[in-house]
Amino acid sequence: MTLPDTMRALEISQPGGPEVLVPATRPVPVPAAGEVLIKVAVAGVNRPDILQRQGYYPPPPGASDLPGLEVAGTIAALGPDVTDWQVGDTVCALLGGGGYAEYATAPTGQCLPVPDGLDLVQAAALPETVFTVWSNVFERAGLQAGESLLVHGGTSGIGTIAIQLAKALGATVFTTAGGPDKVAACRALGADHAIDYKAEDFVAMVKVATGKRGVDVVLDMVGGDYLPRNIDCLAMDGRHVSIAFLRGAKAELNMMPVMLKRLTLTGSTLRSRPLEQKAALARTVRDRVWPLVAAGKVRPVIATTFPLEQAADAHRLMESSTHVGKIMLTL
Repeated sequence: MTLPDTMRALEISQPGGPEVLVPATRPVPVPAAGEVLIKVAVAGVNRPDILQRQGYYPPPPGASDLPGLEVAGTIAALGPDVTDWQVGDTVCALLGGGGYAEYATAPTGQCLPVPDGLDLVQAAALPETVFTVWSNVFERAGLQAGESLLVHGGTSGIGTIAIQLAKALGATVFTTAGGPDKVAACRALGADHAIDYKAEDFVAMVKVATGKRGVDVVLDMVGGDYLPRNIDCLAMDGRHVSIAFLRGAKAELNMMPVMLKRLTLTGSTLRSRPLEQKAALARTVRDRVWPLVAAGKVRPVIATTFPLEQAADAHRLMESSTHVGKIMLTL
C-alpha cells in the first residue's frame, strides 16, 4: 500500500470549547515495533475527548496529542516484528490518542477484527465502550448472572453497551435516563427498570423494585452528589464502580453504610493502563463479547455521524447530552 507523507487531522489548538478543534496537516505516523498503521475510516467521539479538549485529560507519555481513542479502518503498514496482522486487514482498535486523523498507529494487542455483521461505523463504536464496560462491570465489580446492575446514563455510549451486555449475561438491569424518550430507548435495549431521573427518585425506585434489598453493582459516570445516593441503592456486599464524574470528582461520604453493608468502592481509567493489560483485556473481549455481537445480542447504538472536519459540531452534540448512543466521525 502506497502511503502519503502527510495526512489530514483535527488538532486541539489550545484548551477551550469545540471551536479549538482545527484542521491540520500532520506527517503520517510511522508504526513502532509491535504496532500497526491504520488508515482510518471512522473514529469514535467519547467524553475523554471533551476533557482533553478542555485541558483536563492530557494524553499519557508517548501517545499522540490528537484526540480520538477508537477507530476502525484498514491496516496500511506494519511495524517491526508484527506477524499477527497483515496489510489490508480490516480492524477496529483502541488507541491512546490520535484517532481524529486519516492515519493512526495502534499496538497490535489493541486491534480486533470487525465483528461479523457490522460495518466500519458500528465497529469503530465498540472498543472504548466495550473495553470500559467489561473491565469495570465484569472484572472489577464481578457482576454475575442472577445479580442486578444499576447503570447511570443509560443512553450514553457506555450505558447502551452496559445494558445489553449485562442482559446478555443474565443480570437484571436498572438504568437512569433523562426524559420519556430516553427511558423508552433504554427499555428497548433490554433494561428491566428504566428510571427518569428528571421526574423520579432513582433511590426510591430501586428500593421499591428490589423489596428494599438494593442492587449488587452500580456503574457510575455521574459522581458528585450521586455517590451517597448510589451507596444507599446498594445491597449487602454491593460493588460501586466510578468511571467518570459529570457532577464533580468530590463527594461527602458517610462511611457507616459502607462498613455495615460490606461495600466495595472502586474505579478506573482505561487510557493510562499498561499495554499488556489492555492487550489482555482485548483478548477477553474477543473471546467473551465478540460472539455476543456476532449473534446480535449486543449491538452498538449509533446516534449520528459527522465528517471529520465537523468534529466541533460532534463535540457540541455530545456536550448537549441530547443524543442516544455513539457519535462518530467519518473520513
